[in-house]
Amino acid sequence: MTFLQEHVLSLILFTPTLGAAGLFLIRRDRDATLRAVALAASLVPLALSLWLWSRFDPGAPGYQFRETAVWYEVIASRYSLGVDGISLTMVLLTTLLTPLALLISWSIKENLRGYLALFLLLETGMLGVFLALDLLLFFVFWEVGLVPMYFLINQWGSANRNYASFKFLIYTMAGSLGLLLAIQLIGITAGTFDLETIVRVWSSLSQPLTVFGLPITLPVATVKAIAFWAFVIAFAIKVPIWPFHTWLPDAHTEAPTAGSMILAGVLLKLGAYGFLRLVLPLYPAEAKTYAGVLALLAVLAIVLGALASWGQNDFKRLVAYSSVNHMGFVVLGIAAAAYARGSLSQADAVIAVNGAVLQMFNHGLSAAGMFLLVGVLYDRTHTRDLQAFGGLFPKAPLYGGVLIFTAMASLGLPGLNGFVSEFLVVRGVRPIFTLYTAISMIGLFVTGAYVLKGLKKVLHGPMNEKWAGHDLEINRRELTALAPLLVLMLFTGIWPAWILAVIAPAALRLFG
Repeated sequence: MTFLQEHVLSLILFTPTLGAAGLFLIRRDRDATLRAVALAASLVPLALSLWLWSRFDPGAPGYQFRETAVWYEVIASRYSLGVDGISLTMVLLTTLLTPLALLISWSIKENLRGYLALFLLLETGMLGVFLALDLLLFFVFWEVGLVPMYFLINQWGSANRNYASFKFLIYTMAGSLGLLLAIQLIGITAGTFDLETIVRVWSSLSQPLTVFGLPITLPVATVKAIAFWAFVIAFAIKVPIWPFHTWLPDAHTEAPTAGSMILAGVLLKLGAYGFLRLVLPLYPAEAKTYAGVLALLAVLAIVLGALASWGQNDFKRLVAYSSVNHMGFVVLGIAAAAYARGSLSQADAVIAVNGAVLQMFNHGLSAAGMFLLVGVLYDRTHTRDLQAFGGLFPKAPLYGGVLIFTAMASLGLPGLNGFVSEFLVVRGVRPIFTLYTAISMIGLFVTGAYVLKGLKKVLHGPMNEKWAGHDLEINRRELTALAPLLVLMLFTGIWPAWILAVIAPAALRLFG
């Protein structure tokens, strides 16, 4: 038990990698064995995450379950891991969605071993971002998560997969370049990459700085502003918020179903997590100065993302644009926190951050569920065109029921999880950005329109006779993959305290 207590984070982080390596010890044609090993390798981190959740103390200050070891000592970078309430919530989401995505991948036949190995490596990359307490280690895992997703889209995606995967790679790498340079600048200036030390040192700088050893000095405010925007652009692309969102619909549309589940469920959260973990603590003054700009972009993402979703006739693109809309609320909550820190509105900003983190978790559940259900329909019909469906409820009543339930959770119906998080964001942001909050309500109105449009086109109206002889019902394996998401959507909507009790103290500590 002592070993588990001391190394649980490393076990969660690297068990998927060990599982990926183990797959190559199994013959390529043993599909059932490969799937079983990959699923087991993803269930172990889930079990460890639940154990971690049960032993986590939300009231304890700082990071818990710390692990530190010598890694890159010559530049004062260390292997340093830890969790607080925000990162633990994202770790639980990641370890939950990965086995469900693998369970929904039973239809994959081509190069199955490579597919499963990439998924497990992707899980390690995502977990590393949430667990790392060293800036250089953070960046390494940030990039590790990029490569597997590129190949998953490129090799197992739909017809236009080459374009979509290349666009995804270029957009993300463009943001990562500035992020890497800013991290190097911070590390050189602070003399360490340790996040807790950097927060103290970086915020107290006042003397002019030399940049990368060049024979020039710049005011510290200028250097911080440049580094701030490098971080913001990298994370804005990953979220993504308008106008950096254009890679997302293509990547979602062309990715395999399980890839879309993870892309929407977890990968988008890396950007929002970067804002919370790095931008707000490292750049409080710059974040406050430009919070209005960030809030404006968030509102544009909410409204324009909803309108774009409403205009789609491809079911998967409709769900993809909805992610831009929903993640806009996360960024709006973060912008309110940046603006109100240290002011009389700080109490409202704390509520907004609670809502933003909960929205990250809730969107992960509902978006993964929606993409799973789109994939179920695509497997039967080989089309995502909403005009080709209609009247399918009598042929697939169980599928129709869970689709309506999941869509209502995404919509934010009271009693389900989406309502709680969006209500907290709106309640917290309203006193800080009143006009932006009012405009964002247009996005909520259009959200109802596009969700009902999708349900009407698929389930209601006269049945398309083309599907009269087809079995469109969801099967037991697919329902098993969806069931934990449905339970959490309902449970969180009825009793959000189970997760807010972990999030709230960490959110409060963001404000010192």
